[in-house]
Amino acid sequence: MFRNTLKVNLIARGHEVQRCKHTSKLDAIREKLREGPGLADFISEDRPANWDDYEGKLKREKGEVERLRLPPWLKTSIPTGSKFSALKEQLRGLKLSTVCEEARCPNIGECWSGGKHGTSTATIMLMGDTCTRGCMFCSVKTSRAPPPLDPDEPRNTAYAVGQWGLGYIVLTSVDRDDLPDGGSSHFAETVREIKRQNSEILVECLVPDFRGNRDSIANIANCGLDVFAHNIETVERLTPFVRDRRAGYRQTLKVLETAKEINPELVTKSSIMLGLGETDEQVEQTMKDLRLAGVDCVTLGQYMQPTKRHLKVFEYVTPAKFQQWEARGGQLGFLYTASGPLVRSSYRAGEFFITSLLKDRKAKTA
Repeated sequence: MFRNTLKVNLIARGHEVQRCKHTSKLDAIREKLREGPGLADFISEDRPANWDDYEGKLKREKGEVERLRLPPWLKTSIPTGSKFSALKEQLRGLKLSTVCEEARCPNIGECWSGGKHGTSTATIMLMGDTCTRGCMFCSVKTSRAPPPLDPDEPRNTAYAVGQWGLGYIVLTSVDRDDLPDGGSSHFAETVREIKRQNSEILVECLVPDFRGNRDSIANIANCGLDVFAHNIETVERLTPFVRDRRAGYRQTLKVLETAKEINPELVTKSSIMLGLGETDEQVEQTMKDLRLAGVDCVTLGQYMQPTKRHLKVFEYVTPAKFQQWEARGGQLGFLYTASGPLVRSSYRAGEFFITSLLKDRKAKTA
């Protein structure tokens, strides 16, 4: 999540190696490194038998600027393994980006290495790695004029998906406000290319809001995908502080509602980040708003600050609290609610559930 780079130049002259003599500068760098989290902060360790007994500080008080230390339930394993390396090499060779890397997802080690199921998965990020928006929670690069779209990307993406032999794939993308249709045609063509190569594969698209444009939403809703996902991210009160000014709370609800209206057969899905300063009442209202918009599945996960330039974590929500929200999701009528500290919008357990749901629907229709 943080990349602290210390470059020490060793200049060899003959058989002697002269070390840098600027000790004051090195001391300053060391001090800066000490301010940030160390490797041990992110490596998994033995967790307490009862997470509720954790005595560390989970919430910043008003006016406090110090970062909260990661609680034990958020520490994950270092990404390793042959599958992890092979997948990374293949993606680079095809010039494909993944949200796993760009958003610094904490689950990248498990998903790319295959985890306990042995199946490697990655969420491919279409239309490049540079976004036209600058949300305060996201570490994806931003620019008003990103590079042009890669015309080979739909074919390369379909090829990569075919190589993995997956039954379920998640596609997402950066926002491309610089394009007339927001890139929706390019996104839709990628889905069609995947389906042409394997009609049985299930495709989830985690899409931008396309400025709420109905035609752009229709491009996606009618392209042959199975799951239409668009994240609301946070509660209405915090939206102006968390998301780019062009990403409105009500606009997100309308996008989800419009997709369902255009294609009632779609499973719709959204995600909420917790730990930004929201109240329980606001989270509950957000879940109710999503249900009123016809959303079928919802995920709730812990916000984690990607870099020092982004919003600080206000609170680390306990696993017990996440379990409460999962139960509440069922009560509100969501078909599936995934809620946990490390849950993300593209979440493997949710994908397994949705796969079963869609296969059951197809069987009944047949």
